[in-house]
Amino acid sequence: MLEQMAAGWRHVFKLDPNRRLSDLSLEKVCQSGTDAIIVGGTDGITFEDIWKLQKRLRKYLLPCVLEVSDINAIVPGFDGYLIPSVLNTDQARWIHGAHLKAIQRYGCGIPWKQLLLLGYVILNPESKVSRLTEANAGLDEEAAASYACLVEHLFKWPVLYVEYSGKFGDENMVRAIRRQLKKTRLFYGGGITTRRQAETMAKWADTVVVGNLVYTNVEKAVQTVSWVKETNLQEKG
Repeated sequence: MLEQMAAGWRHVFKLDPNRRLSDLSLEKVCQSGTDAIIVGGTDGITFEDIWKLQKRLRKYLLPCVLEVSDINAIVPGFDGYLIPSVLNTDQARWIHGAHLKAIQRYGCGIPWKQLLLLGYVILNPESKVSRLTEANAGLDEEAAASYACLVEHLFKWPVLYVEYSGKFGDENMVRAIRRQLKKTRLFYGGGITTRRQAETMAKWADTVVVGNLVYTNVEKAVQTVSWVKETNLQEKG
């Protein structure tokens, strides 16, 4: 099951099929010691681009999963599929509406054991994903922690994903969320460009996701693997 696989992820890279990455850079990323590759992005995502990137990734012995953002761009053959549900929005499409459409379209063909639900809390108001989903990204620590309680105790979802999307996050905010979680796994993504930033979020997040840095400085992106994995994770609760 994908949930069991993801439970061992400490560091992952997120690659955008809508952005160009050289073969050499891709090789460095895939041989860096990261635990997995997530393929996904916010805009301009097409079946063809995902398929081309998947084909390039197949030569590496590394778990590769697709984060589904468009039901018209679901490519078979991945090790699993991440299904995002944005919690801090009033737009039902991003909470469960698009999910129902996918179920109606694909029905019994959905590989349920290969799916992992991610409860997203988006905290960068200026990000593309925040504008697209009309997220209420201006949360304070108490409100953000309440979403963690919702996921942990009421929904009992496996993952809470704190998304800053291109901006380095607030450590106090991430810590407040972390302290509400015992069973739910915490993913963090957003703006990591330095060792200090990587170590800061690695203290609180079970899984640290690095994306944009791959495209701006792949050598430093590769270094984030050891920065994260050498940092001790704080106990939950």
